[in-house]
Amino acid sequence: MSDTSTVLPEKATHRQTRAFNQQLVLRALYDDSPLSRADLARLTGLTRTSVSDLVGTLIENGLIEEVGRGRSSGGKSPILLRVVPGGRLLIGLDLAGSQFSGAVVNLRGEIQRSMQLPLEGLDGEAAVELVFRLIDALRADDPSPLLGIGIGAPGVIDTRSGTVRWSVNLAWADLPLGSLVESRYGVPVVVANDSHAAALAELTFYRRPRPNNLIVIKVGRGVGAGVIVNGQLFQGDGYGAGEFGHVSPGDDGAPCRCGRKGCLETRTSMRALVDAARTVEPTITDEPGLVAAFQTGVAGVRQIVLDAARELGSAVGWLIGVLNVRHVLLVGPVAALGEDWLEEVRRSALSSVLGLFARDTQIEFGTPDFDRVFSRHLRAALDALVYAGAHAALLEVPCMRPVDARGAAVAANPTPRFPQDVTPVDPVVQRMEPPCSTLLGAHP
Repeated sequence: MSDTSTVLPEKATHRQTRAFNQQLVLRALYDDSPLSRADLARLTGLTRTSVSDLVGTLIENGLIEEVGRGRSSGGKSPILLRVVPGGRLLIGLDLAGSQFSGAVVNLRGEIQRSMQLPLEGLDGEAAVELVFRLIDALRADDPSPLLGIGIGAPGVIDTRSGTVRWSVNLAWADLPLGSLVESRYGVPVVVANDSHAAALAELTFYRRPRPNNLIVIKVGRGVGAGVIVNGQLFQGDGYGAGEFGHVSPGDDGAPCRCGRKGCLETRTSMRALVDAARTVEPTITDEPGLVAAFQTGVAGVRQIVLDAARELGSAVGWLIGVLNVRHVLLVGPVAALGEDWLEEVRRSALSSVLGLFARDTQIEFGTPDFDRVFSRHLRAALDALVYAGAHAALLEVPCMRPVDARGAAVAANPTPRFPQDVTPVDPVVQRMEPPCSTLLGAHP
């Protein structure tokens, strides 16, 4: 065999095929409970015999349960099924703010308990120890089965290995955070860029119909974006797509912790706004003080905030012009500044792009339901959980794609996101490719 010969992926084992089909059943129930076994067969494309077998295993494992009978269409009333909310718990961490926040939630995303620990300027190894302290406190002798841990962190994150390649604000470089947490707690761990996790969460909970393309911009201590293209998170060649907070138009401006000067983050992030506002109103020392001064009309503070909004809007316009994405959402602590800030961003962004794009583009705050139900500090913790476990992504199911006998791809689509997209596995033609995260839309 020559060195250039194609190496075919391994054929899927029965166990892998079964695990994949279990994921389809769980995903369908998660998205649209309660459902009957016949509903699951129709949605997943699996046979009723296979569905009944899979359902029996999932009930035995405490992941789903029977919840009564549905309406009869002429025969015997079907037994309905749903995901057991407390069948497994997940821990979500938000490491992107001035404090590390965490929550324990059930499989329906309902918060069981939450906690915040102040960062107080810690970085490097000290910040890692703070992560461990937060998880230890959230577990607190709770014997409930833990499905996994999802972490939303700032910076460039290699989501396949859970490595923080570079986080300016935490002074982490090539930190194997996922491996460190997994080895300590013995459960699967997913580490994601906080803006990317926010984009996936917004896509998941977006009002119907969900857009195929979406930009979610998170503004807090830093500035970053998550970009959804064709229903999948776009990470770029080095996992750093959306890191436009560290783009600088020149060498002028305030120094940034990344080593450059004049980065967008140094002028438009909440930390930058607090620092700038303090120069005109020394009593402002934190984000709540900034928001209060802005909303009560302190002239110098309003000027600083609205100038920054215009600059951010101009950068958003560049994203719109490059990607031609019609839906742009702004999330994070900056949402507390309200509609005046948002309108300035919107005006600046839309005035900097082609009129055709401007007419079609919507720039809004993120999903209102999130902010009504979850506090601002737990928002990214939930984002990480949606990323990590909402669709059973922590069941250690590899990404599977059908190939024919020659190894050629039969279908290029990854594991589908929603029940209407589901295609069951045919074990005759299925081969296993290297694991990939279907939620991230990343392939080998």
